[in-house]
This record gives sequence, structure tokens and C-alpha cells, in this order.
Amino acid sequence: MICFEAVMEDHRMGSAPNYTTACIVMFGVNVMMLLILAWVFWGLLAAVFLALCLNHLMDRMSVWAAARQAASIRRGKRL
Repeated sequence: MICFEAVMEDHRMGSAPNYTTACIVMFGVNVMMLLILAWVFWGLLAAVFLALCLNHLMDRMSVWAAARQAASIRRGKRL
């Protein structure tokens, strides 16, 4: 009979793969599909307006993240 511990020694956990690039690419693909659907259903002006709104939201998110980081540093913690 094979010892369970001997079998488990052969199956060590490796590091997890980095999916950051794939996530960023798929985010871009999803946004592009959202804009194409808006264009198809409501026209070019709606797609441009949606793109401007998404751009403004992403800019605001970076401002919010910087504010959170500054507040965290003031409290003595790192994010």
C-alpha cells in the first residue's frame, strides 16, 4: 500500500499564474463590446456619450484611489 504522505510530497503547490495582462485585455474587450452594442441600439451619439462617461468614471476612480492611499499613509498604514 502506498503511503499518503509519500504521494503528497510529489504534489507541492507552485505559485499562481499572473493573470493581470489577461484581465486588462478582457476589460478592454468588454468595454469595446459595450460601446458597439450602444452604437447598434442607440446610435453613435449614445456610444460617444457612454465612452465619455466611462472615461470620467475611470479618472475619478484614480482620484479616489489616491485619496484613499494618502489617508492610509496618514494613519500609518500602507495599502
